[in-house]
Amino acid sequence: MNLLLADLVLVVHFGVALFITGSLPLIWLGAAANWRWVRHFGFRALHLFAILFVSAEALAGVWCPLTLLEDALRGGVAERSFVARWVHALLFYDLPLWVFTAAYLAFAALVAVTWWRVPPRRMDGKPRT
Repeated sequence: MNLLLADLVLVVHFGVALFITGSLPLIWLGAAANWRWVRHFGFRALHLFAILFVSAEALAGVWCPLTLLEDALRGGVAERSFVARWVHALLFYDLPLWVFTAAYLAFAALVAVTWWRVPPRRMDGKPRT
């Protein structure tokens, strides 16, 4: 049962990473296509918070809570399901930690610039003040 829960945590972790990375190009594409939802304040605030949280973890040298939870549920067992092996391969890379920290900070800067260049709006279309 713990291995199944660990796989579930891994899939959720992948979803969070996909939300953070995938939202940025969607925001720019949506701004060009005039999609209203990409300017929704709640969506944009959650996106900004998520990348700032990841960046702060990296700067502090703290492991992601989802990674720690998955490892704890696996109990040191490296066994993963077929899907989990693929998701793990997409999510984790064997690179020095400084590379990830630099990437997270650069991405956070892009998200901040996007907040300024494609500002969130109230549902009536006016800029949020």
